[in-house]
Amino acid sequence: MKARLLLLLVAGWLCCSLAMASQTPTLASYFDRNGHDDVLSGGVKQIEINTPKGKFHVWTKRVGNNPKLKVLLLHGGPGATHEYFEAFDSYFPAAGIEYYYYDQLGSAYSDQPKDDSLWTTDRFVDEVEQVRQALHLDKDNFCLLGHSWGGVLAIEYALKYPQHLKCLVISNMMDSIPAYNAYARDVIEPAMDPKQLAEVKQMEASGHTDDPRYMAILTPMHYEQHVLRMPQAQWPDPVNRAFAHMNEHVYALMQGPSELGASGRLEHWDRSKDLHEITVPTLVIGAQYDTMDPRYMKAMAAKLPRGRFLLCAKGSHMAMYDDQQTYFSGLTRFLLAVENQPAASH
Repeated sequence: MKARLLLLLVAGWLCCSLAMASQTPTLASYFDRNGHDDVLSGGVKQIEINTPKGKFHVWTKRVGNNPKLKVLLLHGGPGATHEYFEAFDSYFPAAGIEYYYYDQLGSAYSDQPKDDSLWTTDRFVDEVEQVRQALHLDKDNFCLLGHSWGGVLAIEYALKYPQHLKCLVISNMMDSIPAYNAYARDVIEPAMDPKQLAEVKQMEASGHTDDPRYMAILTPMHYEQHVLRMPQAQWPDPVNRAFAHMNEHVYALMQGPSELGASGRLEHWDRSKDLHEITVPTLVIGAQYDTMDPRYMKAMAAKLPRGRFLLCAKGSHMAMYDDQQTYFSGLTRFLLAVENQPAASH
């Protein structure tokens, strides 16, 4: 009996040792620097892009190493920064997911040309394709995640360049700005204090959104309810830095000055009739208290041939912070499920 027990203990020790040994190369390979030309800069790469107005540079930073799964993060705005994505550092490395921070042209870490002709959706899509090529991402590993305005950009990219994608994530974004505006008008605004809302609307109409009173009203009434459901004094540092570094000119030009709907160049953007053309595995993430309609985003997932929906029941527009566990557990589960799937022909 003692000999048998000893054999069982030895066998168990060997199994544990083998399991640990099998994990060690996985960890080592995730942080493997071989074959990367960004070692001196800690993963940072300035990418030169061609535009109708000349050449400029955009900032990217790689984290990790996974030949089968590389996620390019498209931030919101337009004109925000990659900084508010830094919460991904707490989750993606542990899941073995390689990912790329990226400041779009006009954003803080990238060049900020002053030519307004550059700020169009089509030009941004062309920029993303140039970034993809420079980072050597392809259909066997390339996953695109777009949040808010980044979701608009991700949808447009997937429609134009489906042959390069392995999967897609549309986070906290509807496929129609008119539908978004209708939700803001019919659902979000009626829940607000009517006198304060009228004052906000008056300041928007008169072009006085830079008045401190404007944000003093909107912060507790809207931002803390629908953008990030925490008292602003408790907002995480990456979020505060992203807002502080916002390119307000680009934001106002394309989105308009307010979060209460869009009034800029994006006002008539609508891809609701084209979503069925996106055939790669796609995760749509919505949140119960979002500026975007969660039921609409659930219906978007149903229109996608290989769509899935994740609801962050406690979250708002930045659900990666105010419903973090739901957001990242659902997101990583989706990405890891896609990781070993062969790329589909387009």
